[in-house]
Amino acid sequence: MKRHGDGVTCGGCALSAVGATAAPLLWLSTSRTRRHLGGGFENEGRDLAVLFTELPFVVLGGAFLPLLVLTLLVRLRGTR
Repeated sequence: MKRHGDGVTCGGCALSAVGATAAPLLWLSTSRTRRHLGGGFENEGRDLAVLFTELPFVVLGGAFLPLLVLTLLVRLRGTR
């Protein structure tokens, strides 16, 4: 098994951190999320349970999706 340098490892960690930060920011900017967090008319449709049900999946998805893409790119590049 071929080992890749520390640059790929560091890049993967950086992508994971950026993804885990950017995904919740994007999630918070959607109209559906704003409505659930109290942005509706007179708090209509307010549901704070999304903080416990959706937010963890958004953060995990934001952290792991860039790592998955980086892993696939490194493997494809390494096989040529």
